[in-house]
Amino acid sequence: MANVNDNPTFSRTRDNDFAKALRNRVNSYFKSNKISRNANKKMVTKTVIMLSLFFVPLILLGSGLVHSVWLLFALYIICGFGMSGIGMGVMHDAIHGSYSKNKTINRFLGYTFNMIGANARVWKIQHNVLHHTYTNIDEADDDLNAPFFLRFSPHAKHYWAHQFQHIYIWFFYMISTLSWITTKDYVRLKRYKEMGFFSKKNEYVKTLISMTAWKVLYYTYALVLPMIMVPQAWWVVFLAFLSMHFVTGLLVSTVFQIAHIMPATDFPLPNEEGTMKDGWYAHQLATTTNFAPKNKVLFWLIGGLNFQVEHHVLPDVCHIHYMEMADIVSETAKEYGIPYHVKKSMRHAIADHVKMLKTLGVKPIMIPAN
Repeated sequence: MANVNDNPTFSRTRDNDFAKALRNRVNSYFKSNKISRNANKKMVTKTVIMLSLFFVPLILLGSGLVHSVWLLFALYIICGFGMSGIGMGVMHDAIHGSYSKNKTINRFLGYTFNMIGANARVWKIQHNVLHHTYTNIDEADDDLNAPFFLRFSPHAKHYWAHQFQHIYIWFFYMISTLSWITTKDYVRLKRYKEMGFFSKKNEYVKTLISMTAWKVLYYTYALVLPMIMVPQAWWVVFLAFLSMHFVTGLLVSTVFQIAHIMPATDFPLPNEEGTMKDGWYAHQLATTTNFAPKNKVLFWLIGGLNFQVEHHVLPDVCHIHYMEMADIVSETAKEYGIPYHVKKSMRHAIADHVKMLKTLGVKPIMIPAN
């Protein structure tokens, strides 16, 4: 995929009635209830809590008041949950533009992603553009572009080691955010430049400099300062820092992966003209799975991303409304004969994800052409 313009297109004739009905019903819900599709007071409260879970422990770690090893690890682990909450429940909405009607507020809250070591500009391309537009399409959805030892698509090349990926993948999920903020952002930035996303003069260089500055800031207050202020060996502090990322990486990777890498979801390819068989809305439902729809605690903790179907067809709606949106989306899908995938619990979703990883790990049978 050398250029952004090489990506697949979607049918403009199929599923139009479904898409129109869904949009009308969603708009009618917000209008009749006289509420905004953006954040409400509950969302603002949640934002304060998630930011506090991350920054308050770091302030304590940098204050010189923490001496014991157990408290050191406890505070970093709390940071891990806060980091997950910022990633899934604050910046995610902000960068999608669904947190507020005010673009300045969205941009400001999007910077919280930079504050936890990642980069909002790179994420917006990888997630908003490539993943949300081309969900589960091999080579177009950048979430499927994994290292050679992981296979997330039945169309990806198979290697011998893949038969064990359902076992070792959990380690790579744990280190995913550490890899992300250290190297992956730079790899993606370079690739997106080659794809034509940074076409303005000096845009790539400015983004590179800005991204590096944010990462230096993050490592300074999240790792270097605690190493200086906590009276423990540097490697003890570093291990505690790693524990924070293990928590975040495992949570974030699991939540996003069980929404798409599942036995029931499709991995469609475009035809010879580069066109997908479905319209965009139906494509999102075919490639996405919900889980644990009745678990309100989980809903709060993971930014409503157990309702990934609603998130994918309504990315401009703040996640705080996804539970209400689910009835509208599922009933409309049923009415128009479009699949709506949902697992009753996170445990069942993880089990199915493991089954899919095992399936993808089996070497495909090559059928000779006649």
